[in-house]
Amino acid sequence: MKVVIDPDSGFCFGVNRAIQTAENELKAGKPVYCLGEMVHNQVQMDQLKSKGLRIVMHADLYNLKGETVMIRAHGEPPETFRLAKQLGITLIDATCPIVSKLQERISESFGSGNDAEVQIVIYGKPGHAEVAGLSGNAGNKAIVVSGEDDFHLIDFSKPIRLFSQTTMDGEGYIKLAESIKQQMLAKGNTNIVIQKSVCKQVSGRAPALRAFAAEHDVILFISGKNSANGKYLFSICQQVNKQSYMVSDISDIDKNWFATARTVGISGATSTPGWLIEQVASTIKEY
Repeated sequence: MKVVIDPDSGFCFGVNRAIQTAENELKAGKPVYCLGEMVHNQVQMDQLKSKGLRIVMHADLYNLKGETVMIRAHGEPPETFRLAKQLGITLIDATCPIVSKLQERISESFGSGNDAEVQIVIYGKPGHAEVAGLSGNAGNKAIVVSGEDDFHLIDFSKPIRLFSQTTMDGEGYIKLAESIKQQMLAKGNTNIVIQKSVCKQVSGRAPALRAFAAEHDVILFISGKNSANGKYLFSICQQVNKQSYMVSDISDIDKNWFATARTVGISGATSTPGWLIEQVASTIKEY
């Protein structure tokens, strides 16, 4: 049985940068607090916690005066930075540069809108950490939609500036944008600006992953259960290869999946560490 690792799988640039930043800080031996879970992968989080990383929530900031707190790759709204300054907290900003740039673009669109009726619309997951940061740069007035079921939140007769959470499905964003344009045209409105804001490292994975899933008898996709990116990419595997299985780590593997397999492809979400992918591959090879 041949075991092949998807060369495009594993941490994206932003997550890898944040993990490296945390590990470098932890080597100094000082307490490092992270505002929210750094990555949607429990196995990786457990490893970081074992090295001393402490996860805190926004309400905990009031008890961390003078401490060092890390901002994860998802980013934070402006009010978090203002509060930290008031409390004398030192921030380590590990926001993904792509997310930071998107926050700036949303802030500019929101601040330069001479027309008070301009709507900032974000294609994303309501409640997601990145979306909270993006919306915060629009005065927390952004309209968040995850599909056409949320269109009742939009006034299609008014101007729209459309953005996307960086980790959303690129193909889905294109379809959603087109649907919004059609709804606006029905109202005689063409005042819409569609921003290209899906991360290319994420959007570019879909076609490559389809080809990879089709090449193998069985696909193992490694992802944290609460990773939106993982769920999306795994759904792509399932569309192409019905013998696709999602696992969090080696404890989820069932030997029976490989009974007749000649080739096994292993892939993972942008929040899946490379060492975990290698560990799963080694376990399969032992079978």
